[in-house]
Amino acid sequence: MSYETPQPDAGSGQGDRGGGDASVGELVSQLSENTSRLVRDEIQLAKVELTETAKRAGAGAGMLGAAGVLAHYGLGLLLATAVVVLALLLPWWLSVLIVTVVVFVFAGVLALMGKKKLQQASPTPERTIKNVKRDVATVKEARS
Repeated sequence: MSYETPQPDAGSGQGDRGGGDASVGELVSQLSENTSRLVRDEIQLAKVELTETAKRAGAGAGMLGAAGVLAHYGLGLLLATAVVVLALLLPWWLSVLIVTVVVFVFAGVLALMGKKKLQQASPTPERTIKNVKRDVATVKEARS
């Protein structure tokens, strides 16, 4: 989802009087309106960015949860292996043990993938910070 801060309408004609000069009151009013709109737009952009970040973090957390479930099943298989070893004392228990190891390896891979996804999620709304810095620079230039 892309969100851009709307630019003020240069040709709105607000505050124009015969010679193109606006009174101090009109200028203050325009400043107040534009500042309010700018703050609302930046807050909206921050919401959009944080929503996107939360979705990525949720995917990573889901993978970690899946790793936990698979590890739980792995423990069950390990216990089943111990039962088979004790009950049968035959070599076929080795195949159950191999399946158990494969499940744990898969759980480990999912855990690493989930960890990587969580590390990629930045809680900082980068585009909002960039826009605010640009806005501050624009205001400073206009004051000069």
